[in-house]
Amino acid sequence: MAKRDDSFELFDLRVEAVIPEGKPIYCGAKPGDYFELRGEMLSMPAGQGFSIYSIAAVLPLLAAKQRSTHPNDWMTSDAEIACPDPNCASRLRIVRTGKRRFSHAETTAVPLPPDSEDKSDDK
Repeated sequence: MAKRDDSFELFDLRVEAVIPEGKPIYCGAKPGDYFELRGEMLSMPAGQGFSIYSIAAVLPLLAAKQRSTHPNDWMTSDAEIACPDPNCASRLRIVRTGKRRFSHAETTAVPLPPDSEDKSDDK
């Protein structure tokens, strides 16, 4: 019996600071600041930081942005998140940079449900 394919794909993401010229910035973001998300691992360049409040604003959207979406879904087109400080003009732009393949068995201890030939329960 062939081994069941348990693979899935996620987009790698780059979250970039968007700093409008001449506007007030209070979150500490600077032009060129970014962090990356590969699978569940978030990384940023050495010596660079991000406001925890800015990260908190974008964090709930990252898991959805990692997944393939329908072309008409707003998650496909909308990519900029406002700084949570209403007085700060910065935004965070989420960019899909590539796809990465993962194995279900290597990402969780919970097994896949048995592959059933009878799909009559799916209503």
